[in-house]
Amino acid sequence: MPLEINLNADMGEGWGVYDIGNDAALIRIVRTASVACGFHAGDWNTMHRLCEMAKANGCSIGAHPGFNDLWGFGRRPIRMNPTDVERMVAYQIGALKAIARYSGLRVTHLKPHGALSNMAVVDESYALAVGRAIRVVDPRLIYVVHPATAMERAARKLRLRRAREGYADRTYEEDLQLTPRTQGGGLIRDPKLAAEQAVRMAVAREVVTRTGKVVPFEVDTICVHGDVPGAAAVAEAVAGALRTAGVAIVPLPDMACMQPRRRRPLNAMVGG
Repeated sequence: MPLEINLNADMGEGWGVYDIGNDAALIRIVRTASVACGFHAGDWNTMHRLCEMAKANGCSIGAHPGFNDLWGFGRRPIRMNPTDVERMVAYQIGALKAIARYSGLRVTHLKPHGALSNMAVVDESYALAVGRAIRVVDPRLIYVVHPATAMERAARKLRLRRAREGYADRTYEEDLQLTPRTQGGGLIRDPKLAAEQAVRMAVAREVVTRTGKVVPFEVDTICVHGDVPGAAAVAEAVAGALRTAGVAIVPLPDMACMQPRRRRPLNAMVGG
């Protein structure tokens, strides 16, 4: 089977008259958009504009819920009861689903944003809360998770479809946690270096940590952050390098590994 990968970006992260990132350029490069749902960024018009662009460019869309923290862009940890986390995530899925209907699009995945994601990586109660919101609102949604973390374990436990995500523009520690943005070297701004990391993830199924250690790393989707200056140039370099390496870039729900498994006929299982 030919190699394939999904390339996604976090998008729609402006608010009102304020724009963050270059969504118009990114949407022509990536195949999937994770759309801010109004809590850390985004609003009804921003979501609608992004959905229209996704439709025009044949991109799939997903919910990108975060903490209710416009001031901190959802990157400040907030300790909440897991039930509140679940309903907060469900609320944001519903918001994007409603707006996406205007464009005739279906929301196909969910990817937690910022501090919510970072906390769900290590806190099983948060990871399960996000997963329960998916299961209640739309169990068809693909849960985008950090590989080999509480998020992936929660997706397995709740029997949700999952996509393991790597980042082209972030560095990793030896435990496969992302290097904090507050620490030097956490972001990869050089398009060439980001492209090399993406190809290594997609083809060799490994990543080189910040300390130089090579670690096995299985991913289904690779992200470029839309809010980082120069994101479009990074995404273009990543996409070009992947195609040169013979990797097909497809929308997340179209990947072969995301298709529902067909049950074998009973007579085939018993040899009848």
